Amino acid sequence: MSLKPPKKSDMAKSWMGKRVEKKKQIQPEYHLIVTEGTNTEPAYFGAIRNKINLHFHNRIALDVHGEGDNTVNLFERAKARVSRSAAIYRHVWVVYDTDDFPADHVDRVVDLCQQASTEETEYHAIWSNQCIELWFLLHFSFMHSDLRRSEYWPKLTELLTGLGAGEYRKNREDMFALLQPYMGEAIRNAKALAEYNTGRRPSQSAPGTTVYQLIEKLLPYLH
Repeated sequence: MSLKPPKKSDMAKSWMGKRVEKKKQIQPEYHLIVTEGTNTEPAYFGAIRNKINLHFHNRIALDVHGEGDNTVNLFERAKARVSRSAAIYRHVWVVYDTDDFPADHVDRVVDLCQQASTEETEYHAIWSNQCIELWFLLHFSFMHSDLRRSEYWPKLTELLTGLGAGEYRKNREDMFALLQPYMGEAIRNAKALAEYNTGRRPSQSAPGTTVYQLIEKLLPYLH
């Protein structure tokens, strides 16, 4: 093999040009959100997905699925989606209400998420006791009274009517848009409830919600 330097006449040839380095394409951070409900939660988180995927599709990507299942079964459906997906999900958010489901099922999801988490994929139990409407109400004020889920709806109707937004319905697709201006207040109130419920399991935390954990994770992409 010759060790002579290349001739000047050869330097102009394309095969002697500088090697072009191909830029590595960085994959976005994938998030999977699975919800117990098939209307209210998918509409709310779907609006968040649409906003984030539109503006930050090269940095983060959200998938949202309303499974129509609850607690432990919902967790199993989330795991099944992860195993079938070609994408590697960095975060999996299992969103469910406590409703009147057995306490051991409600609490078990937290344990299952911790056990299933790896360095590659982290599972999160995002519960609301009793229902996600609590998260909606926390956008307006702090509350620590244990209400039945049916009592949340008239309160939300009253508050939304005050905004000129009419009656609350479970399948409203504009809840995220309506509530976003008050999101900081909701996070503060939910954290205050979490502190109030320190040491209690989800089934004992009435009222309480961890939806703020998911929202805080996505907050940098929502402004």
